Amino acid sequence: MDDDGRYRDGRSDFVRGAKDIAKVAKKQVGKKMGRGADKVADEYTKRSYKRFEEEDDDEDYGGTPSSNDAGYYRNDSRANDDEGHSDSTEGHDEDDEIYEGEYQGIPRADSGKAGGLDGAADAQAQQFRDLSAYEAERRKDQDELAQQYETILQECGHGKFQWTLYFVLGLALMADGVEIFVVGFVLPSAEKDMCLSEPNKGMLGLIVYLGMMVGAFVWGGLADRIGRRQTLLISLSINSVFAFFSSFVQGYVSFLFCRLASGVGIGGSIPIVFSYYSEFLAQEKRGEHLSWLCMFWMIGGIYASAMAWAIIPHYGWSFQMGSAYQFHSWRVFVLVCALPSVAAISALTTMPESPRFYLENGKHDEAWMILKQVHDTNMRAKGYPERVFSVTTIKTVKQMDDLVTLGDGAAWHQKWKIKLTTLFHQVWHNFQAVFSPEYRRTTYMMMAVWFSMSFSYYGLTVWFPDMIKYLQKQEYASRTKFFAKEKVEHVTFNFTLENQVHRQGEYFNDKFMNLKMRSMVFEDSLFEECYFEDITSSNTFFKNCTFIATLFYNTDLFKYRLVNSKLINSTFLHNKEGCLLSDVSDENNAYMVYFVSFLGTLAVLPGNIVSALLMDKIGRLRMLAGSSVISCVSCFFLSFGNSESAMIALLCLFGGISIASWNALDVLTVELYPSDKRTTAFGFLNALCKLAAVLGISIFTSFVGITKAVPILFASGALAAGSFLALKLPETRGQVLK
Repeated sequence: MDDDGRYRDGRSDFVRGAKDIAKVAKKQVGKKMGRGADKVADEYTKRSYKRFEEEDDDEDYGGTPSSNDAGYYRNDSRANDDEGHSDSTEGHDEDDEIYEGEYQGIPRADSGKAGGLDGAADAQAQQFRDLSAYEAERRKDQDELAQQYETILQECGHGKFQWTLYFVLGLALMADGVEIFVVGFVLPSAEKDMCLSEPNKGMLGLIVYLGMMVGAFVWGGLADRIGRRQTLLISLSINSVFAFFSSFVQGYVSFLFCRLASGVGIGGSIPIVFSYYSEFLAQEKRGEHLSWLCMFWMIGGIYASAMAWAIIPHYGWSFQMGSAYQFHSWRVFVLVCALPSVAAISALTTMPESPRFYLENGKHDEAWMILKQVHDTNMRAKGYPERVFSVTTIKTVKQMDDLVTLGDGAAWHQKWKIKLTTLFHQVWHNFQAVFSPEYRRTTYMMMAVWFSMSFSYYGLTVWFPDMIKYLQKQEYASRTKFFAKEKVEHVTFNFTLENQVHRQGEYFNDKFMNLKMRSMVFEDSLFEECYFEDITSSNTFFKNCTFIATLFYNTDLFKYRLVNSKLINSTFLHNKEGCLLSDVSDENNAYMVYFVSFLGTLAVLPGNIVSALLMDKIGRLRMLAGSSVISCVSCFFLSFGNSESAMIALLCLFGGISIASWNALDVLTVELYPSDKRTTAFGFLNALCKLAAVLGISIFTSFVGITKAVPILFASGALAAGSFLALKLPETRGQVLK
């Protein structure tokens, strides 16, 4: 065999031997040193290999190292470390053998070498120096990439590609808007279908926010590690699957779980969509077009309101199989609400990954191909197909090499365990970096602004409809008719009885047949030889009444409706079982809920347009602080909302003003953090937003019918604090995307 062949064989044998030693070292000290074991083993392998290269070059090439052998691991600043030595070459001394304590800086018991401890300390100091150098070089690469990337986007232009991506990502944002409204719209029907108590209804209303809170944090962190497009596809798929299942499940617990999982899936939409789209936008277009993208959240609310109005009240759109399985119109509505998410998945499969993500992860060729696609698509659409993409090389960010492998013989579950564990540590490390000294002040300020905005906005937007319902109940109660000491004999009631109170009445040989009782109360009354057949009731009670020789046949007048009443020789036959849908009396209220939600959502259109047109002209901070101050002032008008129409008008006013704050906050969050931490930070802040929403909803709704002062003070105080803190944040208008 010639010298070159012996060199290649020796080189490959050495590499295998070095990696084997590294694996042994990791096994020996991994449990005690954690991630430090990987660093020590990696460092050992690299230094050993460098020593091998230097010795071989000195022997075979006259001591002149090849320029191509500067480092075996590309982009590793530690490959040129001259202090390394090899303990794995053939013929080493026994005193230099590897043992467990060596990797922990502990001298061997049989060693009398005085420099053992000092050597370990020097190695640890060198490790920190290497890490600092790596971070400094990575930041330098990111700064250079940011400037070059902005220039490339300028060359690619803004055109057909960005508008196509706009509508694709808009569908994902629309799905998020729909998810917020689904449970609120189906609750009046679902509570009858599943016999929900008040605590169960409250939990069902909040579970979506809890799911979105978890989803925002998880998917935001993953999007910085495995890619924006791939993570968004996974999250939307989870949302679609469980939204579909929730349409068919019958029990409360299973429905609750499906809506929770659906919320977890859609939670990744907002942080990923804004980060994804921003990385295709040049600096002068970014604020405006991200604000236009926010309009799809409004479209989602309009879609949900329109579908609820068109589907839920049509109770004929249903079927059932016995008494165990029922599929009513509200379940059709839940199914239809999953369509935006399904459409987003289908459209997203045709779009590429963010090239900025690829460049941050050292994938130059993939990023170049996507940017060329953006350029060529826009140029062809503008009528310049002959223009050539002039960029040949793009800066990539320095990467940390990963030497952890299990080999081909390892079991699949071991490989997945290693991958998932590594991914978890990467995501967690990225999250911790958001609170590093460089970003700590910005993160705390953004947390305060996000929390104050969400607490007041979601608290008030749920408080408004509850106040409207309360005013409706008050108005309905004011029309109640009262009857006292009436005597009715031999009369057949076969018409609807509604909103009446009968006191000290006497009913003898009367028939109540095929009728509906709505908000009926009988107090201190006597029913003798009466006959109740096929009765459907809601909010109907008999208090302190006496029933003598009375027959109840096929009614829902269960004993819990007979409060402190006496039954003498009375019989119940074939009582209605199961949960009943809302009767016709609720249709008007249902239409009003849908109409109010429709108006409230549509009212944000002017705010969206204004924020989109002015975002790049007056800046993010002025937009955020100014809109928050005006929203704060508008809160004081709530004290004048003493009628249903006044509350609807105030709801529209507050929503139209506050939307500009949200748009500015979304743009600001995207631009304040670098690309490798953008979705992680956005996801965390959006998760905090959902937590604040849960607190705001719980607190504000508890004061419905009690006082308006507390919600007004809470909302105005939170908005005032948010606007003040917003002015302390750095302005990002006119800056390149980090």
